[in-house]
Amino acid sequence: MTKVVVVFHSGYGHTQRMAQSVADGANAELLAIDADGNLPEGGWDVLNAADAIIMGSPTYMGTVSWQFKKFADASSKPWFSQQWKDKVFAGFTNSATMNGDKHSTLHYLFTLAMQHSGIWVGTGLMPSNSKAAQRNDVNYVGSFAGAMAQSPSDAGANEMLPGDLETARLFGARVAATAAKLGQ
Repeated sequence: MTKVVVVFHSGYGHTQRMAQSVADGANAELLAIDADGNLPEGGWDVLNAADAIIMGSPTYMGTVSWQFKKFADASSKPWFSQQWKDKVFAGFTNSATMNGDKHSTLHYLFTLAMQHSGIWVGTGLMPSNSKAAQRNDVNYVGSFAGAMAQSPSDAGANEMLPGDLETARLFGARVAATAAKLGQ
């Protein structure tokens, strides 16, 4: 059985809700980075045992949160021994604006995965970009590199759009399926 872990930081609950949708699609274990940028007890062991690591962070000021960055910097220990080499990696993010420089966050996650000698998986979802497209359609934000969601700055996590959450679920399912294929 392929083991997928979703490691994420969420400042206001939106990224946590997205992480849950990704995990639902991937049948994955959630691993939250706390407000101080730390993993729970045994978190590093969980990541070391994973076949696929899906990383998530809100986009703050054009990149990952400082809590996620602290986790990324701490991952230099498994990096040094290439412990995560050839694992499947993927990433997702949320910000308040439609663009919000979310691609910078995904690029950061991609670079981290490449430093770990990982194998990156994108969404595999076509964008909803026709005149008939509605904001609640799957992949309305139009990302190929990783899942993106948009939540207005004055909206609570419970107000996230079902289309963004379905995009996250489908993305998680694709990452898990890819990891399973590579593990055969």
